[in-house]
Parts: sequence; structure tokens; C-alpha cells
Amino acid sequence: MSNDLPIITGEILLLRPITLNDTDLIVKWRNTPRVKKNFIFRDTFTPEIHERWINTKIKKGEAIQYIIEAKGSPIGSVYFKDITELHHSGEFGIFIGEENSIGKGFGFKATKMFVNFGFSYLNLHRVSLRVLSGNRNAYKIYSSVGFKQEGVFRDMVYIDGRYHDVIFMAKLNDNA
Repeated sequence: MSNDLPIITGEILLLRPITLNDTDLIVKWRNTPRVKKNFIFRDTFTPEIHERWINTKIKKGEAIQYIIEAKGSPIGSVYFKDITELHHSGEFGIFIGEENSIGKGFGFKATKMFVNFGFSYLNLHRVSLRVLSGNRNAYKIYSSVGFKQEGVFRDMVYIDGRYHDVIFMAKLNDNA
């Protein structure tokens, strides 16, 4: 599955490839209200959904997911999905699952580390992402890492009884 992927180490964070042993953590995090409200997919996240993701996307190389650790403790996850070798592109996602890790700059650092990994190790040229327009903190982090807004899809998703805009952003590998 992820055996050939490297561990990514920074000054404060360590990013390691996800395993099936992380299922309980991912399920817990994805079902917390704070994390769930920033995802378009809001159904209850189950172990079966996560295991299907690993078996159909991770194992096939269509997605790469890592666990974010701070001081040896897992705090969240980063991933690329819809990776296409032909176009050297993928879509980025992140969430910090542990409440006591919010507001400490971990999201910024993990985003920067993982996007750089995508460019240098995975040979990606373009990393895109989607963010709900109400998620201003994430938008600010993405912008500070170098993502540029490419467009707003007005009323793209219907969540919690109302329509929401989705902002599309991307970062290009300037060294390619």
C-alpha cells in the first residue's frame, strides 16, 4: 500500500503514510462537527468507507494519504486524490482532527510540507483544491502557501438546507 512512500519530517511535524491501523482515528476525526462542517461529503464516516478508500484509491495510487504527527501524536491528515500521472496533477486536502492542535500553525506547516512533497517526490506540476467559501481560515492558509484562486462555483453544493459556493484554487510547481 504505502510501503514505498517516505516519511516526511519537518522541524515540528512528521508526516507518515496512512495504514489501515489509522482507521479508528480517521473515523473519529471525520465525524467531529468541526471537521465535518468543512467537508462537502458530510455523511457519517464509517470504518467501511475508510477501508474502501484505502483499498480502491490508496492501493491503486489514485490517492496518497498521510497522517500528521506533532511530538509523536497523530493530529490530522493530508492527502492527494485524483492523481493523474499523465497531467502531473492531483487534488489536495487536509484536516486537523485533534481539537487541542487547532490554531497552532500545524495546518499551514503540514500543507506546505505535503505540497512540496507532491512537487518534488511525486513530480506533480499542478496541485488543486476546493474549499467551501465559508471556510476563511483554510482559504487564508492556502493563499499563504501560494495557492491562487481560479474561480468560484456559485451555489455548487447543497448542504444543511442551503446552497454554498465552492472556491477552486491551485498552486503550480514553479521549479518544473
